[in-house]
Amino acid sequence: MTRTAFHTSALLLWALGLVACGSSEPQAQGKPAAAHTDAKGHDEADGSRHVGEGHDENGAHAEALKLTPEARKAAGVITAPAGPATLIESVPLYGVVKPNAERVRSVTARFPGVVRSVAAKVGDSVKQGATLATVESNESLQVYSVTSPLAGVITERFTNSGEQAEAGPLFTVADLSTVWVELSLFPRDRSRVRTGQVVRVRASESDLSSEGPIVFVSPLGSSASQSLTARVQLDNDDGRWTPGLYVQGEVAVGESTVPLAVPAAAVQTLEGGPSVFVEDADGLEPRAVQIGRTDGRNVEIVGGLKAGEKVVVEGSFVLKAELGKGEAEHDH
Repeated sequence: MTRTAFHTSALLLWALGLVACGSSEPQAQGKPAAAHTDAKGHDEADGSRHVGEGHDENGAHAEALKLTPEARKAAGVITAPAGPATLIESVPLYGVVKPNAERVRSVTARFPGVVRSVAAKVGDSVKQGATLATVESNESLQVYSVTSPLAGVITERFTNSGEQAEAGPLFTVADLSTVWVELSLFPRDRSRVRTGQVVRVRASESDLSSEGPIVFVSPLGSSASQSLTARVQLDNDDGRWTPGLYVQGEVAVGESTVPLAVPAAAVQTLEGGPSVFVEDADGLEPRAVQIGRTDGRNVEIVGGLKAGEKVVVEGSFVLKAELGKGEAEHDH
């Protein structure tokens, strides 16, 4: 967890803690607040309790968190009714980002000669027609410019001033506004993957993700890896995708509709089993549920929840942390 994320979570839990602690208004002198005893034997001042007792469908007690609108906003709590959803069956693929080979150019000298100046280095962004070097022709002794055939980035440089320019390349220029993702496709999945299908690509070491179509599936396999290559093209105008990055792709190959599901972020593990936070008259009540299939985005619910009930779809992790904090305080 980064330092920024840590401080943000701490602030959210602090805000929730203030709510759970009840009203901060001072009591009038000589008028102590009336106290009552809850089901667990804790004496509390009337009106100060924000963590109440709810009931699950089996009649068992469950802590219900009551939050003010301000605390909800601070915790990022968002609720939505549970209902049907479409689960996407996908095939995971792994690969690497590469330059779009159709947008890579080798730059050579038009005539053999001596390199008089070099105006570009590796990593420079250049426009189409920009001067990269000047060369003095061996025959005419005239100096001419070597220019970039397209807008892009200098990825390789093979020359310096004073060297002889021959038939070999002086520079390589790549337009990285689009990139290719070369994914390894195993023969068992070949029949389910085809050109035109959309692939969601995620970077292995970051939260970076994007979607793009499969533009090519190799008809030839690799004897070394026993796999084929499925190529995905991604837009890269903002330069987020750097060639050489290892990535994971998911290609949708089928789908099915389930009658009741919630977003995956809504499901938390409480007391060793899956649970969701349900909004009812008592507040936000944790409830044990039975889950079925999942596609990583949505989770099928097969028991413990009814269609139409409001479920916390964002911020449930913070509620879980606050609930655990409240239980620890009761234990003391």
